Amino acid sequence: MKSKFLKFLAIFLSIGVVAAACGSDSEDAAPATTAAPATTAAAATTTAQVEVVADGSLLDVVQARGTLNCGVSGSAVAFSETQADGSVTGIDADFCRAVAAAVVGDAGAVNFVALTASERFTAVQTGDVDVLMRNTTWTQSRDSSVGMDFGPTTYYDGQQLMARVSDGFSGSSSVADIDGSIVCTNVGTTTEKNIAEAALLAGAEITLLGFETSDEVYETFIAGGCDITTTDGSALVGRKAKQQPADQEWVIFPATPISKEPLGPTYGQNDSAWADAVNWTVYAMIIMDEYGVTSANVDATCATAEAEVARLCGGDGELQTGMGLAADAFHQVIRQVGSYGEVYDRNLNPVGLYREGSANAGWLDGGLIYSPPAR
Repeated sequence: MKSKFLKFLAIFLSIGVVAAACGSDSEDAAPATTAAPATTAAAATTTAQVEVVADGSLLDVVQARGTLNCGVSGSAVAFSETQADGSVTGIDADFCRAVAAAVVGDAGAVNFVALTASERFTAVQTGDVDVLMRNTTWTQSRDSSVGMDFGPTTYYDGQQLMARVSDGFSGSSSVADIDGSIVCTNVGTTTEKNIAEAALLAGAEITLLGFETSDEVYETFIAGGCDITTTDGSALVGRKAKQQPADQEWVIFPATPISKEPLGPTYGQNDSAWADAVNWTVYAMIIMDEYGVTSANVDATCATAEAEVARLCGGDGELQTGMGLAADAFHQVIRQVGSYGEVYDRNLNPVGLYREGSANAGWLDGGLIYSPPAR
């Protein structure tokens, strides 16, 4: 264990962070939105957007605007990371681009808005963002009382814990083994409740420290201000790959996650046209992946395609125009962004998150990734 002084300092600092979060999100939001230079534009359209949506669909608003305002984390390794040049990379970022390609015909027409966990739902409700692609878990409360609707699950995740091997933890450790530990996580997330409930059931007493941003969580963990950090397993894998110091060895446990965390697009309730556009963008990427269609061969494939692929390409029997999209909307998604398998492999394989043998394999390969038919 690290020194008591460091842990005391972490507790002291976290109290200040939590207090600030309760009072205002503005200080944290300001630097975060540097990843999205057009955030001001998003705010400027909010009033008009709300007025139009009252009588129509957000789909019309986004198409008239010509840009998708997409809420992301900006600091989630392999999911949405803001780079030094201001660009945003990751699988969530690519799903933003896919929706933009489908809705306005240009995968580059995305205004990425970096949001903390506590800001994200308010940003949807006020119209500051059109959709969240922000590693957000689909839960009953969020689907009802919070007022969100959820699209297809793009990544099946589960909460795990990460600790230092030097503190006596291993891959076979369990929640019962964290008794007496200081645990760091993000405020405004399902992870807080999950770890508190898991510790209670395991008979472990823990001190839980909440931070507004993930960077603060890992900075505190690296400095020894907490013994454990916990969040979705995918996030832990990404942070371990990117931030584990040379003089430390981190381990993720337990092998079976302590929760179910289905992640996917999130948007406001009761707008079926917008929901259809977002959902079928994801479904089209999954279906094309099943047929082996990629950004490299989509043009040639669409030129001779039949049946389901032909319809998604915009050929005979296409259904996209009836949804308010261009006939070739999904052709453009694959051409400009890629199929589900492409965006997954491009972003998640480098940090060690592979589809094979996981819940994120296609249904034909024993996984849960599945789409309704395009007919």
